[in-house]
Amino acid sequence: MSTINTSIRIDSELKKQAEIMFSQMGLNMSTGINIYLKQVVRQGKIPFEITADLPNKETLEAMQEVDDIISGKSSARTYKNADELFEDLDK
Repeated sequence: MSTINTSIRIDSELKKQAEIMFSQMGLNMSTGINIYLKQVVRQGKIPFEITADLPNKETLEAMQEVDDIISGKSSARTYKNADELFEDLDK
């Protein structure tokens, strides 16, 4: 089987982390990538589930609060000055 060099762009920190993980498994980056590509070909798909990052509970609550303000179910808090805002945030 002949091989070719391939160039890809990846985040430098991701590359470092992947090299560490592959090294701990006794692999180099090239072997790790080849294993992944062989699985893609063998399975005819990405060999793992890809999902979106879902918002956490706090973010979902903030989004609901905004929806409630927009729909008129609740009113937005207002402040006379920054000190008043920060005092409320510290509660």
